[in-house]
Parts: sequence; structure tokens; C-alpha cells
Amino acid sequence: MAEITIRNIAKTYGKTTVMEGVNLDIRNGEFVVILGPSGCGKSTLLRLIAGLEEITGGEITIAGQVVNQLEPRERGCAMVFQNYALYPHMTVAENIGYALKVARVPKAERLSRIAQTAASVGLTDYLDRKPGQLSGGQRQRVAMARAIIREPKVFLFDEPLSNLDATLRVQMRHEIRKIHNRIGATSVFVTHDQHEGMTLADRLVVMNKGTIEQVGTPEDIYERPASVYVAGFIGSPAMNFLPGQIERDAVVLENGVRLPVSGLSGRDGTMVLAGLRPERLALAGPGQGQVGARVDFVEELGSARLAHVLVDDISLSILTGEKLRLAQGDDIGIFIAPGVVQLFDGATGLRIDIASDAALRAEALS
Repeated sequence: MAEITIRNIAKTYGKTTVMEGVNLDIRNGEFVVILGPSGCGKSTLLRLIAGLEEITGGEITIAGQVVNQLEPRERGCAMVFQNYALYPHMTVAENIGYALKVARVPKAERLSRIAQTAASVGLTDYLDRKPGQLSGGQRQRVAMARAIIREPKVFLFDEPLSNLDATLRVQMRHEIRKIHNRIGATSVFVTHDQHEGMTLADRLVVMNKGTIEQVGTPEDIYERPASVYVAGFIGSPAMNFLPGQIERDAVVLENGVRLPVSGLSGRDGTMVLAGLRPERLALAGPGQGQVGARVDFVEELGSARLAHVLVDDISLSILTGEKLRLAQGDDIGIFIAPGVVQLFDGATGLRIDIASDAALRAEALS
């Protein structure tokens, strides 16, 4: 079993606190993605788990054992880095089997395990090559094979796909997930790329300034972000945020436009940010929909279009698959269903739960 338990973790560098009070439970065999922008603390947290950084406060257990004082090699973790960290003078086979050689595994067994591991990541035909003779994707496979051959309890991935081009990143995402499913080890993957997080994770951990903002499945976090920060970070194109005030069954924006929202009794006068996902707004002809707008400019995305429109002086992004003829300055309408609006407290940025929120959204999308 390789559960990871993180309790009240703190990390300081001199007088600077970069992480404090972090708590997280990672289940055996789970694929957890730690997601956030540069500087949020995600790589630091991964390095604390690996033992590459010393914990200032708190406790980490792996498979029920407290590992605070254990050396990295004693923790049962294998780490895959962004820069591959391969030995350039060694062949692929020698790189993959290096940990076994250091552990004095007999040569016959070592060669057998190298061959099996190389086959599992599609490297059988490259065992005699040096890293400099490989593509970026192949080098990343070597780094993964080197981790796999150790048969670790835990895989730790520190932005391993950042150096690859877009096509290879998609391919390697699939490879990593397939390897995880086949081996069954617990995996912790750090990235700033929300697409990687959404496609790989059983659960996402969204970090901000050394703290955890939200933990949940990709669907939960997308549908019910806990804060403006999470809502703005998860989703592409980014969520629209419109300041307003609750008045009975609507949010009244600063320009007087009313957004219909049910289940707001007792909240009159609350200042809020109304969150609208671009893909859940619908365009219509002039004079139609709840809100009138004017086209600012349009981005052609091939299978869809991202229309940037102005409601008076408020800018909105709308993602649509309809091939409407849209030109700058055109008058259009916008449909905004009640279940599409998500609300966040204007002072704290935290989510305001709306009665029957899930049911309204399901109805709006049906």
C-alpha cells in the first residue's frame, strides 16, 4: 500500500515562509495532479514528498511510515524530472538499468528487467543509442523507464512534459496514464498546464501561494470551483467575471443589466462576481436573448469561434461552434440561462452556493 498523508506541512527559506498548514491525503493507486501557476508551491510540495527538500514543520507518511527523516532513496519513490536527467555517456539500456547496477542486481536479471521495461515504453529498438541520438519524447520515455524499473511505491512527476512540443505532449500524456494504469503505483504529477491536469488526474489539487485552494475530481472543480482563483485558472477559455449586486432573483451588473439567478433569497445587497463560462453562453440575433451586445473581435479556432463582445463597456468571451457571420461592430444578443451563472463573494472571492445549482445547470445544458 502506498497512501501518502501530508499533515500541516510548512516550509521556510530563512525568514520567508513559502508553505504553511498544507494537508492532503493521496490514496493508494491514485493519480493526483498538483496544479497551479509558477511560484505557487507545487514543485516544492513534490520535492518535500521526495525528500529533496527538508520539511520545516509537519509530517509526511508514505505507506503508513513517517518519512520526515528518511533519505530520498529510502522513501520508495521514483521521480521523473522536467530535464530528463539522463547520463549522456551511457546507452539507453545503461541509463534504464543504472539503479539496478548500483543495487548489485545480478547481470542476467538486470538485462531481463531492462528488456521488459524498455518494451513497456516502446524503447526496444533504441537500447544501444545514447540520449543525444534520441528525440525529446524518446528521452522522456527513457526517464520514465528508469523510474519504472525500480518498481517504486510512488511515482513523482515534476512537469515532465514541459520541454516537449504540443503533439508529443498529448502523446506522452496518454503514455503516462497507460503506464500508471498498468503498474498501479500511486502517482503525483506536478504541472502548470490545466489540460494535462484535467486529462490525467483522478483528483486535482489546485495550489495558490503555498496553500491548497481546492481538491476534487476534474469535473467537480470545473463545475463547482471553490473560489474566483480556481474558477479563473480552470477552464479554457477562461471564465468571464462580472461585478454586480444581488437583488431578489437576479444579479444586477454595474451597467444595470440583470442576470437571472434562482435561489438567492436572503442575500439582497450582497456584492458579487458573476462567473460565466464562455462555452455556456449562446449567441443570437439582434434583439434576442437576455442581453444585447456588440462584437469587438472574433478568434477563429477551426472547430469553433471565440467571440469577444461588449455589453456596454463590459467585455465578454463567448465560445461557439456555430458558423455565424460576425464582424466588428455587429449587434448581437446573448442567451444566459439561470443555471449557467456561478456566483462568488465580492469581498472574499469564495463561492456562493445557489439553491438547486446543479439541477439548474443540468437543465440549462439539456
